[in-house]
Amino acid sequence: MQPVNIYSFRKKVSIYKNQFVRYLKRVQKIQPQGLDDLAEQINTEVWQEVDCLSCANCCKKMTPTFTSKDIRRISKHLNMRPKDFKERWLKHEKKDKDWVNISQPCQFLDLSTNMCSIYEVRPADCAGFPHLTKKKMVDYMHVHQQNIQYCPATYKMVEKMMEKIKIW
Repeated sequence: MQPVNIYSFRKKVSIYKNQFVRYLKRVQKIQPQGLDDLAEQINTEVWQEVDCLSCANCCKKMTPTFTSKDIRRISKHLNMRPKDFKERWLKHEKKDKDWVNISQPCQFLDLSTNMCSIYEVRPADCAGFPHLTKKKMVDYMHVHQQNIQYCPATYKMVEKMMEKIKIW
């Protein structure tokens, strides 16, 4: 497994993002047979090639959505009241009515190691990221379209899908 070269990744995204998004939209429309099984296979391949700890771009450039359950669990872990946790670290997005980080990178990311300081109680959104094998995969195509620009694993998944499912 090679460390992620974030510079190279960003360069590839700038070149291929639109093509990848169009491809995912087409897959979503066509819904090829066996897509979920293929996603499982590709997921295994991707994680043999991508080392999250060499990247942490998701924690640096994105924010998870914090559920009420996440807020209670994390604030308890930090010996804080949920209200104080929200005031210190989160903002409430009016559009989506979601609780998200006030700033980036994530306040819980240790930038020297790319490790999460609350890993054992991290938000469910983080635990499931990048959602490569969610069932039914076509229901998550919009998520993958967004994540291409942030996550080398998602990028690699789409790259491998394009090799295996020719729809152009």
